[in-house]
Amino acid sequence: MTLSRRQFIKGASAAGAVAATPFSINQAIAANKELRIYAWAGYITDAMLADFTAKTGINATFTPYGTNDELMNSLRATDGTGFDIIMPTVDRVPGYVDYDLVQPLDTSRIKWDGCLESAISGSEVGGVVKGKRYFAPADWGTEAIAYNTEYAKVDPKNLSYGDLWAPENSGGVTVRGHSALVGIGLWLEKAGKLPYPLLDSYKNEKAMRANFDVILKVAAEHKSSIAQFWSTENEAQGAFRTNGAVIGQTWDSTAFKLKSEGEPVAFGAPKEGALAWMEGFVIPKNANNVDSVYEFINWYYTPEAGAMFVESTGYNSTSKGAEALLPQATKDFFDSSYTKQDLANLWWWPIQEPWYVALRNEYQDRYLSA
Repeated sequence: MTLSRRQFIKGASAAGAVAATPFSINQAIAANKELRIYAWAGYITDAMLADFTAKTGINATFTPYGTNDELMNSLRATDGTGFDIIMPTVDRVPGYVDYDLVQPLDTSRIKWDGCLESAISGSEVGGVVKGKRYFAPADWGTEAIAYNTEYAKVDPKNLSYGDLWAPENSGGVTVRGHSALVGIGLWLEKAGKLPYPLLDSYKNEKAMRANFDVILKVAAEHKSSIAQFWSTENEAQGAFRTNGAVIGQTWDSTAFKLKSEGEPVAFGAPKEGALAWMEGFVIPKNANNVDSVYEFINWYYTPEAGAMFVESTGYNSTSKGAEALLPQATKDFFDSSYTKQDLANLWWWPIQEPWYVALRNEYQDRYLSA
C-alpha cells in the first residue's frame, strides 16, 4: 500500500468542495434502536455519541480496547458477539475473516461519496477479501519519533530509529515491544544488516525468523535504554509525563496530546520511514444492530463528524471536508511533523496473517523478558 497524507487530501480536493450527502433519518423509526461500539480507547467521545444520537435517534454505547490483539481475543472468545461495530487496522482484517468473526459489508448502504476516494482504493489490500469488502476506512496515522525538545539528543531534520538507541538518550526511551522490533529492523535494513528484505518477514517463517533473530539481538543489547515499554495510548503518554521518557517510538496521537497540554514534545518521521496504518469500521458476524451500523458509518462520513474525531484523537479522518473544520493548532501539528518527503516515504504495515502475529508475539515476549 503506497498512500500518503498528501494523497488523501488530494482525494478530497479532487472532489472540490463537494458537500457530503445531507445526513438524515426518520428518528421515529430509530427511537428504539441501539448501537454497541467497540473501538480504540479515546476514539469515541461523549460529544460524538451525543451528536450521533441527536441526528439519528439511535442510542449508542462505547467500550474501549487498547490493542489489536485485545480486540481479536475478545471476538474469538465470544464468536463475534457482544458488539455491533469494531475498528481494526486494515492489515488485520483478513485474520478476522479467516476466523469467521466478521461479515461482509452491504456496500450499497454506505454513502461512499462522503469518504476520500484514496482511502477507499487504498484499503482494498486487506479490506477486500475474496472479492468482498469487509472494511469501511475511518482514519489513518503513523508511529514514528516523539521527543522532548528540551532533553532529547536528536537532529530534528535527520531523525532515525537509531536515535532511540543513542547513548545520549539511554534510560529515557519508551517503545512498544513488537513495533520497536520493526523500527530496529528498518534501521538495520537501511544499513544492509538484515539477511532478507524486511518485508519478506511477512511472507514466510524462514525469512521472518532469520530477520528477527538479528533484530532481537540488537534490541536486547540496547534494552537498558528503556525507561518504559508501552502498549496503549495512555501508557505512552504516561511514559513522558511521569516515567522519565525523553524520546520514544509512539503514535502521532501521543505527541499531539502531550503538545496540546503544553508539554515540550515534537513528532517527526525517521529517514527510514514512519510506520503508517489505516483503521476502519467492520461488522462482527453476530452483530444485533446492523441497521444502526450503517447509520453510524454514514454519520461519520460527514465533515462535522470527521472533524470531531480528529480533534479527539489527533489522527487523520477519511471523511471528506473534515480538515477544513479543524482548529489551526491541529493543522499546525501535522504541518510541523511531516515534510512532503516524509509523506512519500511512509512505511505501510503489510498484511499481518495469523501465523505472523503468533511469531511476532513470540519475539516480542523474548524481547520483553531479555
